[in-house]
Amino acid sequence: MELQDYISRVKRKLDTSSVVNTVVIVDERILLNRGYFRARLTLNNSDFLEIAESFTVIDGQIFTLGYRYQWMDETKENLRKRWDNVEHFPDLPNFPHHVHIIKESNVEPSQSRNILELIGLIEQELQ
Repeated sequence: MELQDYISRVKRKLDTSSVVNTVVIVDERILLNRGYFRARLTLNNSDFLEIAESFTVIDGQIFTLGYRYQWMDETKENLRKRWDNVEHFPDLPNFPHHVHIIKESNVEPSQSRNILELIGLIEQELQ
């Protein structure tokens, strides 16, 4: 798989997902051996989801380097969940991957996931 192939797969998933209503692509880039994709989504339940991911390809496989996926209510004031891998909770299992749930201070271990996996997870939670 190439970097552009992954971006195309992400766009196709966003266009065909049963939980995504609108998509605004904020940025997409390919720089040498790295890619970046950022978008703002309105979900079918009126919630807001902002996704940002940097990635690379190694031996034909996509690897997520950095990510931040923030799911909020329709007012964009109340957090539902935010997944990221910023290295600020070193004592959590599976560091640096974590999720903030409802409150910034409510942090739990998580796992690395790409945008395709995230949309699949949200589809399961909303259906």
